[in-house]
Amino acid sequence: MRLPHFSLAKSKKKKLPPLSFHNTLSGKEEVFEPMGDVVRMYNCGPTVYDRQHIGNMFSQIFANTLRRTLDVWGFDVKQVINITDFGHLSGDNEGDADQGEDRMSRGLKREGLTLTLPNMRAMAEKYAQTFFDDIELLGVDLSKIAFPRASDYIPEQIALIKTLQEKGYAYLANDGVYFDTAKFPAYGKLGNINLQGLKGGARVAENKEKHSPHDFILWKSDKALGWESPWGLGFPGWHIECTAIIFTLLGKQIDIHTGGVEHIPIHHNNEIAQAEAATGKPFVRYWMHNEHITLEGKKISKSLGNTVYLHNLIDRGLSPRALRYWALTGHYRTQMNFTWEAIEAADTALGRLTRLYHELPPSGLAPNVAFLQKFYIAIANDLNTAQALAHLWDMLKDPAISPAVKRASLFEADKILGLGLADPQKTIKMHVGEEFPAEVSTLLKEREEARKNKDFAKADELREKIQGLGYEIKDTPEGPTLTKL
Repeated sequence: MRLPHFSLAKSKKKKLPPLSFHNTLSGKEEVFEPMGDVVRMYNCGPTVYDRQHIGNMFSQIFANTLRRTLDVWGFDVKQVINITDFGHLSGDNEGDADQGEDRMSRGLKREGLTLTLPNMRAMAEKYAQTFFDDIELLGVDLSKIAFPRASDYIPEQIALIKTLQEKGYAYLANDGVYFDTAKFPAYGKLGNINLQGLKGGARVAENKEKHSPHDFILWKSDKALGWESPWGLGFPGWHIECTAIIFTLLGKQIDIHTGGVEHIPIHHNNEIAQAEAATGKPFVRYWMHNEHITLEGKKISKSLGNTVYLHNLIDRGLSPRALRYWALTGHYRTQMNFTWEAIEAADTALGRLTRLYHELPPSGLAPNVAFLQKFYIAIANDLNTAQALAHLWDMLKDPAISPAVKRASLFEADKILGLGLADPQKTIKMHVGEEFPAEVSTLLKEREEARKNKDFAKADELREKIQGLGYEIKDTPEGPTLTKL
């Protein structure tokens, strides 16, 4: 399956402060200046061997907030998020030892499936769909993003490895082809990595034939499974996937590359080495990395058994966008600690904000200029969403601003925040574990529309219809709830 066409926003003319982002490459905040008319952005995506937990969702909220900001600032954007649908990875993150089975193999074993490429692809597509469903609930517009599957770009990965080999940057070992980091003196420049302290064994068990502990696999040989290549049957290394996809879909040089901080020491330094060795040109202009989140003060990890998923919030009757609101109360480069008390408080605040939006009168008036100026300055300062939210609440408390202007201001701010304030469905809340007939859900949505339009007679009529079907509505500050009679 090949890449769909991009959906690109048309350029808008606005007087906005210059955007500044923290660039991991320089270690400094820099004014954002794209290389061309279109911003080319790549966000590291998931390995789809299982459902993605809230830690994975945190990086997607960051990437989407960045994308929304670029849209509001009037940039045309090409955005790519890769889907890793085959594996060679063991361990729960980039820093773990590369021993034993990879994630995709473990996933197949968990589901009782034979280790074959078709089974790997089928399992990957299932979990890719759950990923798409989850990020859509978080406010991500899937139509604006390309989601290439790594297995669809095997020829491009092989071609890139051949280029590196021809240029003298790769060598053969008994288990595959390796990148020779000694031939790339700038290796480790992203994040100023101390190579003496960097663990060897990048993605595969340590091999005594490696010239250096930092050398990493480009092609992993496998006698039983994989794709044919000039080096025999096997798989591309994980790092080559991203570089080949970027070259194919975005070009040899791009504007922005994002990922988690765990990607800095190995994965992203390997990407830089591959790309710049092949082209002789700088690969990425702005590297941006989000911090981890912890759960009750501990690292979130499937191996530790302390994972929380987006559906766990929904099961508790919380809005999935409460996770987004909570993430926006901090900074993407600051480690945040997830607790149920914190997410419940975020859900309450989001419910209040949504209710306020629908209670304020629509009028077609312009937003408050002073508020938007402060809001945009905060966002322009390396996506300071916490400060932007503080300005938002201050604006809502200001008695000098009319209700209609407050609503218009909320609408503009939400183009970046992505909280879904204008969507009446976001205000509908249902009890944990309850399943409601489609007819009841439809009537409930119609009633919310009637209330939004201040058609209270129709709202009462719809309440009676819902009650006639055996359900009772209770209106709460966070939205309506349904209980079975």
